Amino acid sequence: MPPPADTLVYVARPTVRLDGVEDERLASLITHLVMSEQEGGLSALELRLANSASLHRGDAEYAFDAGGDLDLGRELIVGAGDSSAPTEIFRGFITGLEGIFSDRGPPELIVLAEDALQKLRCRRRSRTYEDQSLADIARTLASDHALTPVIDGLDELVGTQVQLNETDLGFLRRLLARVDADVQVVGTELHVTPRAQVRRGTVDLALGAELKSARVLADLAHQATGVTTRGWDVSAGDELQAEAPADIPGPGRGRSGADAFQSAFTARTEHSCHLMNDKQAEADAVAAAAGRRRARRFVRIQGVTTGTPELRVGTHATVTGLGAWFSNTYYVTAVRHRFDLVHGYRTEFEAECAFLGEA
Repeated sequence: MPPPADTLVYVARPTVRLDGVEDERLASLITHLVMSEQEGGLSALELRLANSASLHRGDAEYAFDAGGDLDLGRELIVGAGDSSAPTEIFRGFITGLEGIFSDRGPPELIVLAEDALQKLRCRRRSRTYEDQSLADIARTLASDHALTPVIDGLDELVGTQVQLNETDLGFLRRLLARVDADVQVVGTELHVTPRAQVRRGTVDLALGAELKSARVLADLAHQATGVTTRGWDVSAGDELQAEAPADIPGPGRGRSGADAFQSAFTARTEHSCHLMNDKQAEADAVAAAAGRRRARRFVRIQGVTTGTPELRVGTHATVTGLGAWFSNTYYVTAVRHRFDLVHGYRTEFEAECAFLGEA
């Protein structure tokens, strides 16, 4: 975020804690930082460090090497924004170390890290869950990996679910996609929430102030005026039919993609037939997920801001200065926090909105 108006000096260099301890030396040697996150979780961090330290006698040595504090598996916590009061943007574990050596400059070290979802990414198994809810399954997976579950809803039983040679993360993502829910790690908590209920803070972005540039697309190519699905209830011997509800997922306001398509062309119904449904409740959930996923991608924005640590996946970003069509409130779907010695701290983001603004 930009400095307050009464701040004369604003230092945007990232802060770093290694295994919970502030490491000013490590932070001072950062030449480049990228923290990326997206829907479905697993944030990733790349730190590029100048790996050279001067000695009193005039020569130099590697700043980081074997036997030091920096090593595979260590916990990194990175803060961004005003370094006097940083906002945490990443908490995870070092998973990779890469050395860069050249006769044209000092050595560099690239440190790669992932958040706590890497535990679920690395665990592959086959397991059967009988007559449990998605909330129950998420709690089991959280317990398996020493995470605290924070779950909203998803209490309806989903029958027998089979994890067949899948990673825990891939399995959880697959189940949540059917019902339009998202998974993220916040610190040591596993957050599992229906997409429509996610609101990870709010941010105001004005063109010419916090928002440096933006590119926005309103696209009817994948919009529909209705979404349906079918299935078969084996126990009852009944055909199942379901249609996406008429409610439009927020945030934002204006014309929906369905209304714009109907006005510009004619009715167009999309049938989702690639997922099996054996209960009416499941068919309803699949139709709703498919319809809402399509509807909310009507308007998409890519933007660059001054460093904004509050921008995270799930943030509601109110964007102004883009005219009546594109000034709206968007749901952030992907973020990249960047820092280097040339451009300083900046944030790139992608977001979506189900509505095109009107005059």
